Amino acid sequence: MIELRQVAAVAGKEFRDRLRNRWVLAVALVFTVFAVVIAWFGGAQQGAVGLRSTEATIASLVSLVIYLIPLIALLLGFDAVVGERERGTLELVLALPITRLELLLGKYLGLAAALTASTLAGFGVVAGVLGAQAGRSALEPYAGFIAASVLLGLAFLSLAVLVSVLASDRARASGLAIALWFFFVLVFDLLLLGLLVTTGGRMGDAAAAFPYLLLLNPADVFRILNVFSLEEVQNLYGLTGIVPAPLAKPWLMALVMLGWIAAPLAAAAWRFRSR
Repeated sequence: MIELRQVAAVAGKEFRDRLRNRWVLAVALVFTVFAVVIAWFGGAQQGAVGLRSTEATIASLVSLVIYLIPLIALLLGFDAVVGERERGTLELVLALPITRLELLLGKYLGLAAALTASTLAGFGVVAGVLGAQAGRSALEPYAGFIAASVLLGLAFLSLAVLVSVLASDRARASGLAIALWFFFVLVFDLLLLGLLVTTGGRMGDAAAAFPYLLLLNPADVFRILNVFSLEEVQNLYGLTGIVPAPLAKPWLMALVMLGWIAAPLAAAAWRFRSR
């Protein structure tokens, strides 16, 4: 039986630690600066400067989120458990009336709260400008984009916690975290593209399964979720010719993203309890 009071106590400590060392403020400032710059100058190559439509703003920010949020989430959580073990405080904490599952959940929720607060604060500046410029109608799709960004960060935070449980020291954990970022953000899509090129697009029945391989990457799930949420954004990406109609449903992609949050965290909990 999980004691919610114990989980909340650990989560509160993790969140307060991030506030005290100004991590939340620093990441929020990073998000704010990059979001404002990209949203404002995203159309410079077309000869337009300034905030454009909500759809165009979201299209400009999608790439920023895919590169930046997974990296920050992985760096935030890679030492959640292994760091405690190296400092010798893990055994001390577990000697208290708290289970391993409660400790892990508390740490994850505290880190998730810090990451979510930073994301909301960072992208909130652009939301304020959009609302003042285009009215409340522009905020609804942008709010969906922020929610998807939060889910992406939580998915990679789950992967970071899993790495922290599996690694034997912080050096290995940090290396695994960076390797995961390279794989999911940079390498995964190149591998799929290379598969298409080497086969010349002639994969027979296997071609039908190709779009479903995108679901194996939370960054691609985030991309699909945002591309198919707005019609104007669909015209700016090439996914519309690849992803079939059954997958082009935002609610379905949101469920897949929730799976990416739950599965690594469940694996981390199982491993942590069995060690």
